[in-house]
Amino acid sequence: MLMPKKTKFRRHMKGATVTGKALRGFSLSFGKYGLKSLGAGVLSVAQIEAARKSITHHTKRGGKLWIRAFADKPITKKPNETRMGGGKGLVSHYASVIRRGKIIFELDGVTKEVAEEAFYKAASKLPVKTKFVFEE
Repeated sequence: MLMPKKTKFRRHMKGATVTGKALRGFSLSFGKYGLKSLGAGVLSVAQIEAARKSITHHTKRGGKLWIRAFADKPITKKPNETRMGGGKGLVSHYASVIRRGKIIFELDGVTKEVAEEAFYKAASKLPVKTKFVFEE
């Protein structure tokens, strides 16, 4: 499961709505093919893992896959039917904040058609709109 080994603080503040373009991680660095985010949002660990599994399944574990989105933001949840007060809830899962233009996955060692189809299947598992990008 994707989560940080150690954090400075156990719980984070919620933060404002995610807007704007990615300042880092907006170009291909490792592979020839990539899945780029066209919108902003928050990806949970389960969504990243579901997309990763669909890519590896479609490529038949061929090629090399890089996950460029790391879930390092703790998301808290209070138990159901709990009264107001009593502090912030416990950490339920971790998530990754994705801005517009960020490369989420990179792939190399497969043909363009296989990579495009794998990323198409992975995009259906994600809550943000994405596009297939490749090196010229």
